[in-house]
Amino acid sequence: MTAMTLQPHYRTVWISDVHLGTRGCQADLLLDFLNEVTADTYYLVGDIIDGWRLKKSWHWPESHHAVITTIMDKAKNGAKVIFVPGNHDEFAREFVDMTFGHIEVKMNDIHETADGKRLLVIHGDEFDGVVKYARWLAYLGDTAYNFAITLNRYYNGIRRRLGYGYWSLSAYLKNRVKNAVQFICNFENAVAHAAAKRKVDGVVCGHIHHAEKRMIGDVLYCNDGDWVESCTALVEDMNGKLELLHWAEMRQMAMTHSTPGRDAANAPSLGLGKLISMFRIAHVSGKSASGTDKKRRDAPIGKTA
Repeated sequence: MTAMTLQPHYRTVWISDVHLGTRGCQADLLLDFLNEVTADTYYLVGDIIDGWRLKKSWHWPESHHAVITTIMDKAKNGAKVIFVPGNHDEFAREFVDMTFGHIEVKMNDIHETADGKRLLVIHGDEFDGVVKYARWLAYLGDTAYNFAITLNRYYNGIRRRLGYGYWSLSAYLKNRVKNAVQFICNFENAVAHAAAKRKVDGVVCGHIHHAEKRMIGDVLYCNDGDWVESCTALVEDMNGKLELLHWAEMRQMAMTHSTPGRDAANAPSLGLGKLISMFRIAHVSGKSASGTDKKRRDAPIGKTA
């Protein structure tokens, strides 16, 4: 845990796709986030524990256990915690509408923001045709994905020794493969379409490990990302404003004020409020410099019914 100041408090935090039980899980960065950011309500939007991987081989270091205990402590101390199971922790779907250790288990939920918007909260695997109709192919893809994550881990080990911060090789490759980009586009449109049919204002999901917040037709589409590649969370402030926090990138900014060779989790305090402001300014500058990125993020891909 870092000694950061100006600890922000949010109305709601959404995280998903942590994949505890896998070697690619960025549990230390997630613990850093959970220790620095507080909220009234936490949504765990699926794939928190990777039951698929744990069935093949047991991997459960102390940091993974610490993530669970930290979340349970938040629930015990008064925060509302809602767990929406995903396909990798589908074992928990047997306990939908039950409460364990002050944590509510729901198949999906409708969240109302401070400014009155109604958001459908789902994991999203039901909109993935591979998971739904070709489960064997999903398992095969999971094996290939974990191989890419393993390469990513070794790659980032070298980066740390050279004094650089975390960077997702797997996310970089995924965003440049045509089929993967088309899959993301199709998934986002399908989720937004389903939200429109539910007559809600927006949707929050996970599953595809691709953080995003934009309008698709009349629906606000939000994907809170993951804690394997991007290390992102969606947050709602007390006025109902939604924002994606890219925690690994924010800690990389803190690293620039540290000594060479330290990783992001050990960076010194800048004050979290200042760090978030720096990140916003950097992202605004980056979008202004890239018309293509702005067009992709701001323009609707397709009109929903």
